[in-house]
This record gives sequence, C-alpha cells and structure tokens, in this order.
Amino acid sequence: MNQADLKFKALAIGSLPHTDIQKAMLLVKKDFNEIPFFPQLANINKNEDMIIQFLEGLPSFLPSEAENFTFDMESDLFFESLETFFTDYEEIIADIDSEKLENYGISKDFSSSFSEFEKIINETKPKYAKGQIIGPFTLATTLTDKNSKCAIYDETLRDIIVKLLSLKALWQIKHIKSANPQTTPIIFMDEPSVSQLGTSAYLTVSENEVIEMFREISNIIKENGGICAIHCCGKCDWRIPIKAGVNIINLDAYSYSENLSIYSSEIETFLKNRGMIAWGLVPTLDSKSLEKTTLTNLVEKFNNSVNYLTKKGIDEKLILDNSLITSSCGAGSLSEKLAEHAMDLVSELSKELKARI
Repeated sequence: MNQADLKFKALAIGSLPHTDIQKAMLLVKKDFNEIPFFPQLANINKNEDMIIQFLEGLPSFLPSEAENFTFDMESDLFFESLETFFTDYEEIIADIDSEKLENYGISKDFSSSFSEFEKIINETKPKYAKGQIIGPFTLATTLTDKNSKCAIYDETLRDIIVKLLSLKALWQIKHIKSANPQTTPIIFMDEPSVSQLGTSAYLTVSENEVIEMFREISNIIKENGGICAIHCCGKCDWRIPIKAGVNIINLDAYSYSENLSIYSSEIETFLKNRGMIAWGLVPTLDSKSLEKTTLTNLVEKFNNSVNYLTKKGIDEKLILDNSLITSSCGAGSLSEKLAEHAMDLVSELSKELKARI
C-alpha cells in the first residue's frame, strides 16, 4: 500500500438509491474516478441488500428464502453441501485461478453493477478499485438457526461465514485484476454491528473470536494482492480491527471522531505501521444535516477530527499523510438527489484537502 498515492483520495461506502444503473455508474465515474466502486442498488434488486448480496454459495442457502436469514443445520441439504463447500474452499485457497471460485462469486442476480464496474476498470485503468463484503460479525449476528440462535454462537457456522466471505473477497480481487492487472483492489468489510460487541446482547462473544474472524479474511485479502479495510458507522472499539491487521479503518467521523481518540495509543502505532484512517465526514445517515452541510463545514469537521488525535500527542503530519475521505456510511437510504449531493461533497472535500495540505 502506497500512502502517498492514497492520501486524501475519495472512497465511497457501498450503497446508492438509484433505480437506473447507468445513472449510478455515471456518478461513480464522476466522483470516484481515482477509486471506482460497485454500488449496491437495492432499489433495483432486493438481492443487493448488504446482507443478502453475500449469501450465494452458503451451504443450504436457497435464494428464494434469502430474507429469512436462517440456517437449517439438521437438513440433508446442509450436510451434503457442507462437505462440498470445505473441499472447494481448500482448492480455491491453494489456487485462486480455480474454476470453482466462480461458484462463490456475486452473480448478475445479486449485483446489477459489478459488470459495469469491471468495464470502468478496464477502460480507465485506475491505480485502485474498491469492493466490499458484509463483515463477518454482522453476518454472523444476523443469520440464525431454525431455533433463532445467532450463528455467532456456533463454531461451525462462524467458520462457514468467515470462509464464504473470504471467497467473496477473493472473487472480487480476481475480477478486478482481470479487468486491469495493475489495479490494486481495496476490499472493505462493512461492519455496522461490531459496535454492539461488549453490550448485553453479545456478552458471551469474546473479543479474540471476533479478532480472529477479521484476521482470517484480512490475511487472505492481503496475501492475494489486496488492501483490507473495515467500515463501522458506530462507536467501534478500534483496537479490534487494528489487532486483526487491517490496512484501513473507516469511521463515521461526522458523529464519532472523538471516539477514535480513546484509542490514541493504538491509533498512533497503527499509523506508524502504515495503516490509514478513512474519515467518514459527509453525513449520509442524517439527511437534515446533509442538506445543510457545506464544504467549509466539512473542512472544519476534518480539522476538529484531526485535533482530537493531535491533542493526544499524535503527530499531525503522521495523521494527514495517512488520511482518506469517505461519507459516514452508504447513501442507499437517501433520495437520489441527496445521494448525488453527498457523493459530490466527498469528491469536493477530497480535492479541497489535497489543494490545502
């Protein structure tokens, strides 16, 4: 990862509200030409929901039952598919060019934009391109067995989820590299639920278990030429992804930048070890704030966010040299007009900070 190449570049987070795929991809090309991404367009296809999109290939998963989020661990289908899954996984990990990887990718039925994303990479040949998966903690706390017990509490189900998401990341890396071998994939784990770790809902889930889930996926991404990032739009314990070895941490800096300074010692070490912070400054989770936000407001927000860390003794240049710019979260819940405004602001803030600093 070359921090100088990435400094202050604009990144998008996952979703857009568009119902016209070409209009969505024009926005990608306009505002994220340096790091294009494939948007999740759930208003075109419900299978592009951030959870459902990554369930293909899951043992015993039936697309017609995608919204149930339920495993039937006692079914013959589950046991028959389980052995095949683990055999395929071992073959793919040993050889990313295995044809079996296509069985665990993201089909056209689950992403209307990925093929258009590949075309952009092939045509523009960017240095970087962004993909994403749902984070393993979020998926494992969403999926349940038929007794409504979360998958996070079952060791086998956790292992399946981590390995399936690793394959989803590998598939994206392979396709990005096929579109242009010189493009470096940046793969985000979208982890909104990890902010709940340690609360009464998940008291029996250990921090080490979650770190190992993140680490397994992160290592596979990095070993195959990608950069691993994690996005959380709540009050995350940022020590967890840092311990897992991710390259980029992405927070909702509009609402929670002060929270990051709680972990200033770990953040300083992370930055010195070539980690980067992606500051989610454009408030896509608060439409009223977004409507009122100006570029001047955002520059001030960025400066305040950096100041929380410098007050803890972290060198300002170290922070600035390792900063990226994003929105606070995806834009899928906004109107198209407001989502486009938000993406424009991410791009404009990126350019403004490059010019100023």
